[in-house]
Amino acid sequence: QVQLVESGGGLVQPGGSVRLSCAASGITSDYYAIGWFRQAPGKARAGVSCIGSDGSSTFYADSAKGRFTISRDNAKNTMSLQMDSLEPGDTAVYYCAALKLRNGCHLFSSTYDYWGQGTQVTVSS
Repeated sequence: QVQLVESGGGLVQPGGSVRLSCAASGITSDYYAIGWFRQAPGKARAGVSCIGSDGSSTFYADSAKGRFTISRDNAKNTMSLQMDSLEPGDTAVYYCAALKLRNGCHLFSSTYDYWGQGTQVTVSS
């Protein structure tokens, strides 16, 4: 049984930082990309960032460029999203998702195979 479990969300002040983690278990494929997505109240789910199976390729949505950093530790089956310079507009539920993909990554959410339950990030003073 595949499980993706996010952690690290919470309340943070504007300009602050938070690090989200995603722990994966039960994925039998040796090659899977990881994507981070978010959904704000009343808005559609949006892609934030993704990383390829070996960590060599990454992609960031415009909203994340220069502020967020994605990484993964395949030995520990954990992935992280470091978010800096947070703004109220970053408030959302953040989800990690896994996609069976040998090379590269993308943020087409409908193609992802597995999803976590999400973690809330609230940016407010």
